[in-house]
Amino acid sequence: MLPFRQRYQFIVVCWTKLSLWWLRVTCRIRHVVVGQEHLGQGPCVLLVKHQSTWEALFIQTLVSPQTTLIKKELLWIPFFGWAFALLRPIAIDRGRPHGALRQLIEQGCTRLEEGTWVTLFPEGTRMATGQRAPMQRGGAALASASGNPVIVVAHNAGRCWPAHSFKKHAGTIQVRISSPITSQGRNSKEINRLAEDWLHQTMRELDV
Repeated sequence: MLPFRQRYQFIVVCWTKLSLWWLRVTCRIRHVVVGQEHLGQGPCVLLVKHQSTWEALFIQTLVSPQTTLIKKELLWIPFFGWAFALLRPIAIDRGRPHGALRQLIEQGCTRLEEGTWVTLFPEGTRMATGQRAPMQRGGAALASASGNPVIVVAHNAGRCWPAHSFKKHAGTIQVRISSPITSQGRNSKEINRLAEDWLHQTMRELDV
């Protein structure tokens, strides 16, 4: 019954921040963020490294409010999916890529105009530490269509909470946030290349 912004804060505080706190207490998983000052320019398109379940939790606490691009099947999960639906995600059908792209651009532009950040995991699936995958161009296409900048988030959370694994390891996760990549005068291909270059270079540094 709460308005969207209050609903977002309620769910994030009660679930996401509590989960991250519990990870610190029980598993000694902490994190350090570099570049958070780049988030002060208003709503952007966030492109986040997809390496661990951890980043799906953490990214929700980084900026507020935000909407996340997800596969619609996640909304069918009892309780979790129902709560996720209250956060107004952009839920797409991966089996219809052209329709999914139109939906992302239409709904994403509306969200950005409303002052809501749009979050995507452009690699499409979680990658093990050290692995790379080409970035899908949906986020760059949204940035080009809306005129909003792109910010890329890199991290090495896979060292503490590996992809597709329940087992966790104590440690400090390094998070790095890029400076905004302007979309003005650039097409989606160029935006995506700049974002991908920054992500891959930063991950090489974090994986050492």
